[in-house]
Amino acid sequence: MDLKQHIGEVPDFPEPGILFYDIATLLAHAEAWQTTIERLADAIAPWRPQLLAGIESRGFLVAAPLALHLGIGFIMVRKRGKLPGATVCHEYALEYGSDAMEIQDGAVKPGDRVVVLDDLLATGGTLAAAIALIGRQGADVVGAACIIELTFLGGRERIGVPLATLVEYDC
Repeated sequence: MDLKQHIGEVPDFPEPGILFYDIATLLAHAEAWQTTIERLADAIAPWRPQLLAGIESRGFLVAAPLALHLGIGFIMVRKRGKLPGATVCHEYALEYGSDAMEIQDGAVKPGDRVVVLDDLLATGGTLAAAIALIGRQGADVVGAACIIELTFLGGRERIGVPLATLVEYDC
């Protein structure tokens, strides 16, 4: 199955000149979504993860059902202030400014084998920050995976762990 046929393209979103690749149409097609989960499972299984970490918010849609499919745990990587209880924060630089993300304190333990997931890899900044945050807690980030990779933005070079993607766009 060609998953690209099930990914929407929204021009000028979120701002003029940007072509947004939308997984909503993929999620709405049961066979394409099942194929996506199965292909991601096949791609990351050799890394033997114990936990999957999904990046807010579309990464939750990818990581949670994949964790269920694999029979392993799932944790959330969220924007600052969105998780209850004690959290661990990581601030990271953006092109213009900075941002921060958090996980719950104790969500990962030293030595846990973790794969970080999001729907799309663009420049790699958010994915690299999530990997750094989880790694700082002593977990072993053994890989990352996304449904879509925008190869022309070079994000793969920033993340520093093995990466699996299912669909690539070269421009």
